[in-house]
Amino acid sequence: MMNASSRRFHIWRRAGVVLSIILVLALAAPACAGEGDAGSGWGETYLGAHAGFGRAKNRITDVDGFANWGNAGAVLAYEDSGFLAGALIGKKLRIGGVPLRVELDATFGDISARSNRLDPAGLDETVVSEYRWLAAARVGVERPIGPATVFVSGGVAAARVENSVTDIDFGSNMPPRMDPDDSFHDLSTEIGWAIGLGLEVPLAESWTLRIEGAYMDFGRSTHHVNRSGDNRCGPEMPQRPCSYHIDAELASARLAVIYRFSW
Repeated sequence: MMNASSRRFHIWRRAGVVLSIILVLALAAPACAGEGDAGSGWGETYLGAHAGFGRAKNRITDVDGFANWGNAGAVLAYEDSGFLAGALIGKKLRIGGVPLRVELDATFGDISARSNRLDPAGLDETVVSEYRWLAAARVGVERPIGPATVFVSGGVAAARVENSVTDIDFGSNMPPRMDPDDSFHDLSTEIGWAIGLGLEVPLAESWTLRIEGAYMDFGRSTHHVNRSGDNRCGPEMPQRPCSYHIDAELASARLAVIYRFSW
């Protein structure tokens, strides 16, 4: 279980992300409303395909010092990069002369980060985090700069994440084998926050090219090993299930081709 101080830390971290998004949008909005831009209403609809690379940044905390024996709270960072591709759909609007956009996107790819140093002495416990898909719903503010358009957006993100720890037992009189009680394999949908910054330039009539960078934070998930409770979680600790926390973040850079509908 996450203690009170850890819960407060992650609540404030997520609140900080939300406040940052609101602040960026609030600061950008006055600059976006130029002279003669008064009015409100819906504008064009657009549809696009995107591809690029993402880098997963994960941290696992050995809460009780089970794998890193006796070192309660030990943190291991593990990260890796992979290819991403997907589709997006959006709608532009104007409120009080400020050009805005509402956008949904779905992303699939191959990003899987791992490390076998959860137990730095034995190297017999491997942690893996694999992202199956990503999705985001964002609201953004845009500003034209010559023929180009710069935008910043923020909102809610979701990811289907497969987290696992595999413990391998071995000895002089036994072949290596997985210990299922000291391992876990969890598949879950994690909800977090996303913020992005991008540049769009016209390609041809109704077509736009976009370059964008984005950051997603999916917070912390909790997982358990020693589920039978037949071992101690650490020196001088009681026999019970032992906890790991996994923090998941992902940064991406992608290129998109977008078609703008006039209706």
